[in-house]
Amino acid sequence: MEALRPSKTLVEQAYDALLEAICTGDIKAGDRLNQDELALRLNVSRQPINSAIAMLKAQRFVQDTGKRGVIVAPIDQNLFDSIYQFRTAIEPLAVELAVARMTNEAITIGRDIIARGKSCVQSGDHAAALRADMDFHGLIYRLSGNLIIADTMTLNWRHLQRAMSEVLSVPGTTLRVWKEHDQIFNAMVRGDGDSAAGLMKAHMENAAPRKVRLGA
Repeated sequence: MEALRPSKTLVEQAYDALLEAICTGDIKAGDRLNQDELALRLNVSRQPINSAIAMLKAQRFVQDTGKRGVIVAPIDQNLFDSIYQFRTAIEPLAVELAVARMTNEAITIGRDIIARGKSCVQSGDHAAALRADMDFHGLIYRLSGNLIIADTMTLNWRHLQRAMSEVLSVPGTTLRVWKEHDQIFNAMVRGDGDSAAGLMKAHMENAAPRKVRLGA
């Protein structure tokens, strides 16, 4: 983690830094969060750290264990499964809403993300492929124009990010993912909301058997 800069409030910066470290695995599940050490590393007082930890606790990224203090929460299989169930219901709606808001700029951005994702798969860069995956779905959320979908799924993706490295380790998984993304986006470009929504629903349902059991 880098020292913080004054572009956001110190609490927001501390939250962003800790969340990024948790989601990328720099701070691992079960690691204890020492407020004094974190304050020193981020060059802030304990107050922003404590406030950031309270926010992360409310969002299930960290938990209070009592004697051990606050630790990074274990990756929760039930939460992981619940997010996928929610996505299966909500992402087809996001696609339908997004189709009506497609612009030339959005099409260019989407094509670039898909090309980047395929390139990352071919080079074996799973971390970059995951970032491209997040960008693809994030584009659809923004294009949907629905603020609840965008805000809710942004947070859910941070939970998914913690576990997706295991999913992406399954041979051939990422290639299938990007073929499905391509089909979804092509339908969106054609203005075929029904087909795009159907393809997204199938994409979510196909994701279930692709998922590994966490810790298995």
